[in-house]
Amino acid sequence: MADFVIEAQARTITGKQVNQLRNQGFVPAVVYGSKTQPVHIQIPYRPLEVTLMKAGGTNLIDIQVDGKTHTVITREVQRHVIKGNIMHVDFVAVDMNQAITTDVFVHFVGESPAVQASLGMLLTGASSITIETLPADLIDRIEVDLSGLANVGDAIHVRDLDLGDKITVKTDPEELIVRVVQPASARAEEALEDVSMETVPPGVNDEEDESEE
Repeated sequence: MADFVIEAQARTITGKQVNQLRNQGFVPAVVYGSKTQPVHIQIPYRPLEVTLMKAGGTNLIDIQVDGKTHTVITREVQRHVIKGNIMHVDFVAVDMNQAITTDVFVHFVGESPAVQASLGMLLTGASSITIETLPADLIDRIEVDLSGLANVGDAIHVRDLDLGDKITVKTDPEELIVRVVQPASARAEEALEDVSMETVPPGVNDEEDESEE
């Protein structure tokens, strides 16, 4: 059984008439999959909103409709471009014995000693990682520990992640997740010093050396 459950009703209204459902407090949705014929459903707005907020796109949801349970993950949530209201949801029915591919968000934990010491600042890269795994082994986040970033230049790439044997990472191993870089002010000062050295007129330092002799 999934961690989240939604009670739904079968939906017969489609097309432009679905606005009637929205006015009645329902959200039109569809369940589909490689082994499942599309099932058109309608779900009360508030229970759906709360479940989507908690489950995200990587937790399994059991949708119960007409005495049947569909175990799904959320594939797409369509929202009103101005109000942000949920307009339609696509759910993908999963086969518990078949691996699925999905994106999981990166979540930073811990503190970088370099940042704490004001030696540098964090430059972030990938905010999500694509993984492949069985539905039962899905994770809702990938925790990346920053405590090992002790010096400017220290970095964590996708290749550094250890998600266990049950999860296959599909994202490019060389993709950057986070790196400690110098603050912009420090980089600007170094650049200014380099420019100053390059613009010293030729022979100036030689003349000073000769006068000292």
